[in-house]
Amino acid sequence: MSQSRGASLSVLILPAGPGDAEELARVHVRSWRETYRGLLPDAYLARMSEADYARRFRRALTHAGPNDVTLAVAGPHGLFGYAQGGPSRAGAPAEAEIATLYVLRQAQGIGAGKRLMSGMARAMLAQGARSLALSVLRDNLRARGFYEHLAGAAEAARPERGPGGVHHEVTYRWADIRTLI
Repeated sequence: MSQSRGASLSVLILPAGPGDAEELARVHVRSWRETYRGLLPDAYLARMSEADYARRFRRALTHAGPNDVTLAVAGPHGLFGYAQGGPSRAGAPAEAEIATLYVLRQAQGIGAGKRLMSGMARAMLAQGARSLALSVLRDNLRARGFYEHLAGAAEAARPERGPGGVHHEVTYRWADIRTLI
């Protein structure tokens, strides 16, 4: 058995609640700094505050909508990734959308991201979703490779306003959400 396979056995996917807000914030800020260095302004990344994000997570998880899903991935030393999603922002019928999915760099390659995607797909399928969408920065090649490996169909890049100005995002779609399970 390879080391990465063995490591994935210690990965637990669980629903996140308000009590997880501080750990989710830590993962969020750290993963943004790891993932977006060189893609977003350094000043923006440096200003990110775990305390601010902890408040946001606590509020979002305390007042979650009926179809909102937040899953965390944990190992022996705590949380090291999470995903959040719900109904499609585009309002497409029976389409769910993953708004965020982050796994700390040191934990990538052990199957946690794939298991988060599968868990999100299961939860959203149970709520009636038949398809899934997810957007990623066009220049985030590592993430794009991951979604392409999971057979996501990429759409053309489109400009979106974000930190530091306009960036280009690519939406990936899975016409049948069950392919991720």
